[in-house]
Amino acid sequence: MTRPNDVPASSLLPKLAAELKSRSAVTPPPWAAFVKTGVHKQRAPVDPEWWYLRSASVLRKVYLKRAIGVTRLSAEYGGKRDRGSAPYHARLGSRAVLREIVQQLEKAGLLQPYKGRGRRVTASGQKLLDAVSRELLRSLAAARPELAKYL
Repeated sequence: MTRPNDVPASSLLPKLAAELKSRSAVTPPPWAAFVKTGVHKQRAPVDPEWWYLRSASVLRKVYLKRAIGVTRLSAEYGGKRDRGSAPYHARLGSRAVLREIVQQLEKAGLLQPYKGRGRRVTASGQKLLDAVSRELLRSLAAARPELAKYL
């Protein structure tokens, strides 16, 4: 059985984002075109499809971490803030963006609350991730036969 950690995230996330978009599982809110993804960023994302890619990334992270909350996710998506001549300091990512994405994924039935410890992936969310991973691994194995043993 192929899992999301068996394939490279750089290949998995665009395919998963396209699947989430085609299913209408997530939709960017009106403010998504103008918002920064954290105080450590200087501008809003340039890619108009960034919401779907971030949603796919959040779904994958929740899958890999088992159960995780919005605050911990914001630490995962944080970064270093440029403070001019002062040393850089770590800053959290935008919790409003992550909260909205988590709520949309929960509404789509891909995430569920878990004992006050955040959210975890539902059976349908795991099925989606495994199916996209399997499809990706098959396409990678066609180009590189040594990967066929993982199918």
